[in-house]
Amino acid sequence: MLHVRLIAPPESTAEILRLLDASPAVTHLCLNEQSARKPSGDVVSFDVAREGATSVLEALRGFGLDRKGAIVVENLDISISESAIKAEEETPGEPADAVVWEGLEQSAGEETRLSITYLCFMMVATMIAGIGVMLDQPILIVGAMVVGPEFGPLVAFCIGIVTRHRDHATRALGTLVLGFVVGMAAAVILTWILTAWGLLDQSMLIAERPLTSFIWKPDALSWIVGFLAGIAGMLALTSAKSGALVGVLISVTTIPAAANAAVALAYWVPSGAVGSAIQLVINLSAIAVAGTLTLLILKARAGRLARQSPMTRTV
Repeated sequence: MLHVRLIAPPESTAEILRLLDASPAVTHLCLNEQSARKPSGDVVSFDVAREGATSVLEALRGFGLDRKGAIVVENLDISISESAIKAEEETPGEPADAVVWEGLEQSAGEETRLSITYLCFMMVATMIAGIGVMLDQPILIVGAMVVGPEFGPLVAFCIGIVTRHRDHATRALGTLVLGFVVGMAAAVILTWILTAWGLLDQSMLIAERPLTSFIWKPDALSWIVGFLAGIAGMLALTSAKSGALVGVLISVTTIPAAANAAVALAYWVPSGAVGSAIQLVINLSAIAVAGTLTLLILKARAGRLARQSPMTRTV
């Protein structure tokens, strides 16, 4: 269930209540007249089943509440109510399969912003992975995969394409590319420093590294794994099953591939740099394609469910 709080102009409140009453997905509907001050208006609050949230929110935006009032949505972890159970049962679809598109679009906008924190995570993750590939240590590789924040801009890029927000997609792509450039530059500098201190040397890079060789030796399976990870990652985000996302992050070799390319550049070993760069491009493209296709399928399914909703028919 989701909890929604509205600030509505008084002249629109009656019509809003009528629409909300018509939706079986809505329950726990409350009204506080003239209780809002900034902006001023009536406060309407209610809970809504996740699978019916998109059609309800779209109808509410038709009143211009995003401009003349407010629409605030929160996740409910616990709801002990027979009325809530009934709302979920009477709404087409399943809560685990529901996609709240307004939430996705807002998170996409946030993930397109280039921040110091994002760049720091990219640098730390790439430097950890750089040490991991030199030492042939899968544990360090896995740690770098989890720390890496690159999945956020990738998801924002896919959402921007599906929702046709070209600006979001362009900014997300820029954030992603710049993050990898900064991370790889940090790994190159760290490699030079550790080499000067005698902790690393070129022989470690060109030696046999059987445990991490997949990072710079891409094949057809690399694209398949990236594609499957993109599907799983997008489903984990859209269904709010974030626990599954960790498994996705440690299955994709984007950060390790960038790190190995950076180390190879630091020692000027072109073969290692090229192989890793190809691996990086393969994984990024596979995730982007899979994520976009998954969102398109989810959007088409959400459209079919929305057409079955009484809310949609009323509007």
